[in-house]
Amino acid sequence: MNKIAFIILLFSFFSCQEKTDVKVLTFAHNLPISHPVHKGVEAFKAHLEKISEGKLTLKIYANGQLGSEREVLELLQIGSVSMTKVSAAAMSNFVPEYRVLGIPYLFRDKNHLFKVLEGEVGEQLLQKGTTSWLRGLCFYDAGSRSFYTKSKLIKKPEDLKGMKIRVMSDKMSVNMVESLGGAPTPMSFGELYTALQQGVVDGAENNAPSFVTSRHFEICKYYSLDAHSYVPDVVLIGTKFLKRLTNQEQKWVFEAAKKSAQNQKKFWKTSEDESMEILKKSGVKFYTPNKKLFAAKTKRIKNDFVKDKDMKILVEAIEKIK
Repeated sequence: MNKIAFIILLFSFFSCQEKTDVKVLTFAHNLPISHPVHKGVEAFKAHLEKISEGKLTLKIYANGQLGSEREVLELLQIGSVSMTKVSAAAMSNFVPEYRVLGIPYLFRDKNHLFKVLEGEVGEQLLQKGTTSWLRGLCFYDAGSRSFYTKSKLIKKPEDLKGMKIRVMSDKMSVNMVESLGGAPTPMSFGELYTALQQGVVDGAENNAPSFVTSRHFEICKYYSLDAHSYVPDVVLIGTKFLKRLTNQEQKWVFEAAKKSAQNQKKFWKTSEDESMEILKKSGVKFYTPNKKLFAAKTKRIKNDFVKDKDMKILVEAIEKIK
């Protein structure tokens, strides 16, 4: 019996055995319990229990207990698990419009990002996954990605010329580094520490908490805070499970999710601040470059993206938000 079939059987067994007036919604993710996302999900549970007066609750499975991100998404689609969290980048495999969130330098800052995500554009994106049986509930903060290197601060695009920069296996990330004059080098995150040590790559890009937990700061002592992308996480509920809830129960779930998103932003900010302190104490040097110089170099990426009429409408809607 494969893992997914076993989990389906397990949940079926418990749902038959449990005789209670409390409805239990399962939330599975792949992060440790110390992560800001898990803390956000715990806040989701608390809000849900309070709003529903104990009629609804969450059973949280962290650390990949129910499988990989892809396996959990499949369980959502068939209705065996209620909810999960994925990167918006992963959601672009189901909903192409999510790719807009990865356009480099599209968001001016964190304030601009959340005005978009918590407004009309964000709600449109959350609704679009329903054709794949995945309904977005809210967005969680996943920080901004910036360049860190072994040899020098990146103060202007020209500083990246010829530098081998590790990127995700993502076309937009590759194109961004190429546009800035660097040599994009896709590889798994798990291989990166050794690759930095051995000089296979000269640097990488990520948010501050990941820079710290990966211990890449032991090798890379320069962090240029260009914040080239702000790709958030998405909290999802399977539409097949959602249909099992009454209208009132659905309202409670959506309200609790939105409230938890505000808590999670604070948890992320704390994690980010603590990470920056660790980096400072470790001797990492920081620089905040002029983003407009970098945005000008990568403009062709956005120009190619908006050749699609629907994507153009989406980008223009984001850019006009002040």
